[in-house]
Amino acid sequence: MAGTFWSLVPAIVAIALALITKEVYSSLFIGIVIGGIFFAIDASAGFPGFFNHIFNDGMIKQLSDSSNVGILLFLVLLGTLVALMNKAGGSAAFGEWTKKHFKSKVGAQIATILLGILIFIDDYFNCLTVGSVMKPVTDKYGVSRSKLSYLIDATAAPVCIIAPISSWAAAVSGFVSEGENGIALFCKAIPFNFYALFTIIMMFAMVAMKFEFGPMAKYELGEKTDKPAEDEDAGEDTVAKKGKVIDLILPIVSLIIFCVAGMLYTGGFFTKLSDGNANPTYLNFVEAFAGSVASVGLVLGSFAALIITVAFYIIRRVLPFKNCMRCIPDGFKAMVPAILILSLAWTLKAMTDSLNAAEYVAGVVNGSAADLQKLLPAIIFVIACGLAFATGTSWGTFGILIPICIAIFPEGVPLRIISISACMAGAVCGDHISPISDTTIMASAGANCDHVTHVSTQLPYALSVAAVSFVTYIVAGFTQTLGTIASALISWAFGVIVLFAFLIFMKKRAVKA
Repeated sequence: MAGTFWSLVPAIVAIALALITKEVYSSLFIGIVIGGIFFAIDASAGFPGFFNHIFNDGMIKQLSDSSNVGILLFLVLLGTLVALMNKAGGSAAFGEWTKKHFKSKVGAQIATILLGILIFIDDYFNCLTVGSVMKPVTDKYGVSRSKLSYLIDATAAPVCIIAPISSWAAAVSGFVSEGENGIALFCKAIPFNFYALFTIIMMFAMVAMKFEFGPMAKYELGEKTDKPAEDEDAGEDTVAKKGKVIDLILPIVSLIIFCVAGMLYTGGFFTKLSDGNANPTYLNFVEAFAGSVASVGLVLGSFAALIITVAFYIIRRVLPFKNCMRCIPDGFKAMVPAILILSLAWTLKAMTDSLNAAEYVAGVVNGSAADLQKLLPAIIFVIACGLAFATGTSWGTFGILIPICIAIFPEGVPLRIISISACMAGAVCGDHISPISDTTIMASAGANCDHVTHVSTQLPYALSVAAVSFVTYIVAGFTQTLGTIASALISWAFGVIVLFAFLIFMKKRAVKA
């Protein structure tokens, strides 16, 4: 079963069950069990080998991985920071401030999108920060938690993948050929990253056109509720009366500054290089970001922000030290669902990796490359989307497909840039719609929205942009002989026209309904 279509079955079953049953924990675990059975059959490991593979090679190994532990610790620290801001009255004060500055539901959504675009450093950081800041605002104007989680998710990975200074740019640059400037290649691919760019355009367009479609419409019109029951009692908790907007702004600004500094530190930005000369030299900003370890940098930054926030609240006498410490378990408890889903999703990925799912997909790409040159960007987009959807990881998809794209096309050929862009766009698309993606999980956690509800409501939106991106890549493939700039302009004009034609058509249907 390893290295064949069967290697994708565990992930496909888990995703299908999650969408059908609306219950993600058991669905992920069933997928893990199926992966363990397939591995035991292939390895003739028997019943003991089945259990060993699931728990020792899978769950325990994933939860002892330093990068994964860093992500979990970052979640806990960020959850604690959010609990502190709520307890100090910063969130409540910000909600009062918004009454004077955001006058409508449209304004609240636009502000959410803009904040998501501004926080382009890392998708994990984006998801939880935007959610904690904008939740009081969107709640006030009746924006559903499903819509908030979609706006968060759609400004996380899609923004990071077109930001040259981000952890995603660093990851992509690490997969290019040795000696090639990865950041420069990343920048050249940005104009052809249709899924990310069209997703951002669609968000602004739908907010301005004031309509929804699919399951999202029922939540936005109030026909269904997606606000967790525990939210109703949130106002009963003791909140500091002295809270001001600065009690929310300072922790967020501190978080941004120290997380950026933490990532630069892990990339060697502050480390003196020994070149034998008298004058010390250091890595530049881009080089440090390219070599950064996001999980470690975010933990360092969030911990520093937490210390400063606690000290600030004590000095201002907003919260006593004892109440600040009570926020630590509160923040941990708030992140338990996200931590559990992430742990199961990582274990499921370990199962599909052990079955050589990535190698199977890579073989499919290599087999189709020779005969379908002009259709290759569209084919790569679909394959990358499927691989990221099934495995829940876009970075893993980059690692498999980008080296293949580089090997197929020599430097200077327009189709090389377009195909690399298609790989990145497809990986982000699959990551965006996958229930087992860590970004999707944290977007629902950041908005405090039921995870399966978030997945099912944003799916029609993401698939609509994916369909437009697919046909746009076909156009790009056939126009690449005109040159990179001409191909980009023609493809962009075609894609934007198709996207707006689709939105106008869907709005007319929504009005008739």
